[in-house]
Amino acid sequence: MRRYLLASLLMIAAGAGAQELNQVGFTGGKTVAFLTFRTDQDILIRLSEDGKLMEWGTASLYPSNNNPYPARLQAYPGRVEYYGNEYDSTLRGKVKSIGACNITYFPGSENAMKAGKVRSIGRSFVDYYEQYDNAAFRGKVKQAGLFSFNYYAAYEDEAIRGKLKSVGTTNIQYYSSFDDKNIRGKLKSIGSFSYTWYTQTDSRGYPGTLKSGAITQSISGVNYLLIM
Repeated sequence: MRRYLLASLLMIAAGAGAQELNQVGFTGGKTVAFLTFRTDQDILIRLSEDGKLMEWGTASLYPSNNNPYPARLQAYPGRVEYYGNEYDSTLRGKVKSIGACNITYFPGSENAMKAGKVRSIGRSFVDYYEQYDNAAFRGKVKQAGLFSFNYYAAYEDEAIRGKLKSVGTTNIQYYSSFDDKNIRGKLKSIGSFSYTWYTQTDSRGYPGTLKSGAITQSISGVNYLLIM
């Protein structure tokens, strides 16, 4: 009986992790490029920081040793369905399902600021900051599956305001406006992993390019990618 219960709990735990947040990509080490969910069929579905469906597909069959998570996905050859004319105008023409993964959106009748944004990807729900929240992160992703998102507020240093501050318990820091002009607003650390960038005082390396720090880091089940 105990073995049966243990097996059941393991199956539930495995299912809970499916269709969860899998990647957070940063363009140039500064801004969020996409949030990626991985489905039960290993399909990657990417959203923008403000909840728009960007692309979907699969990872490269021949990943680079330096970057196993490509910026662009391989096209998904399977079935993709779309919402038809019988749906709310904010839903028409949007992707309804990719393979076996259903996608829903906030209708225009529910919340004007959220209208048309992705509401769920499979079993993972997505929510957003609303009009009464701080202007620096209003309309951005607030919750993605099990992970909460926090941002630097409008009253903080101009080089970091509006930037992603944390994903769940993983804190994210950036170089401030007091740092070298070539690295202001760039990633300084994600969790315990640090990043340094070439500045105008370095004798080697082009200012603003990555000096040290891996372009991929896996922390608490989420892969953080630097899209260079």
